Order: sequence, then C-alpha cells, then structure tokens
Amino acid sequence: MIRVKVCGLGSVEQVDWATELGYDAIGVVVTPRSKRFCDHATALSIAQYAKGRIETFAVAYSLEEVGALYAYFDTVQLYGAAPISNLAYSSGEPPPESLDCKYFFYDASIGSGIFKTIPDWVKSVRYPVYIAGGLSAENVSGVIDTFRPFGVDVSSAVETAPLIKCQDKMARFIAAVRNGGAQT
Repeated sequence: MIRVKVCGLGSVEQVDWATELGYDAIGVVVTPRSKRFCDHATALSIAQYAKGRIETFAVAYSLEEVGALYAYFDTVQLYGAAPISNLAYSSGEPPPESLDCKYFFYDASIGSGIFKTIPDWVKSVRYPVYIAGGLSAENVSGVIDTFRPFGVDVSSAVETAPLIKCQDKMARFIAAVRNGGAQT
C-alpha cells in the first residue's frame, strides 16, 4: 500500500489527526528558511509525542539546521546529501549516483505547494520514491496511477495557513489516495 506523509505539522493535535486518519508519516519543518518553520522546542515535543505511533521526519535544507533534533526523528529529510543512515534526500533533479539514502523525495516545488509536471526519470530512481510538491486531493490519484511511487507527501493542500492543518482537508487527501480519487 502506498505510504502517505503529511508535512509541516506544528502541534501534537495534528499528530493525533494524522494517526487517526491513517497517515503513515509526519514531517516537521525545522529550517528557519521556511514559512512552515517549527522552532526546535516545539519540534522536539512533537517528535517525542509521536514516537512509536507514526514515522517522523525532520525536514530542513541541511543537517546543521536539524542539529540535536537528529536523535529524536526517525528520518531526516534534507535538500542535500549528508552522511547519515536515515537520510531522505529531496530534490527536483535525479539523485547523484554516489548517494546513499533511505528515501528519495521528488520535490521540484521546495515547499511552495505549486504542482509541476513530474519527469519520467522519477520512475527509474533506485530508492523508494515519495512524490511531493503541490499534491492535492484533486490530483494525487493521477500521480499515483502514472508513477506508482512508494509514497506521497502533502502539506499546503491540507492547511488553512502555514503550520495550521485542517483535519477535514487531511481526511479528503488520504481518502483520495486510498480510494483512487478526490472525495467531496
């Protein structure tokens, strides 16, 4: 079954929604460069709350931005390579041949929430692939049908403002993934 990650969480209540709705993973953005930035104290409380309930991702541009939080998250999602065993490498370009990572996130939008055409090379990536960037309840089933990814990642389509997720929108998105189309 395809894995579903909701990114940009800002509270433990949102962790509850994700687990109750059947999401497989959550992401907490810890880079101050993002409008979804979650300070380290809040990110730590979310990671500790979620531990053992759902896979957790710390999301940043570099490992330095993650800092000590590294030890509290299951996976570290970066827009660059790092010598860590739990790396989820994010890029809009093919991963380097020398890269060693747990997951590859195809994300050409880099947190903008704007959907872009996904290139065919994504189908041949040798790592488990998550597709991210502008996915919504309306377009996710087509992406799944075309690319058959390991997982999909949503953020802006399920929020009312950065860090403010909407439980109803989260429910619509995961229903679209699980049932093969947008749910009204």
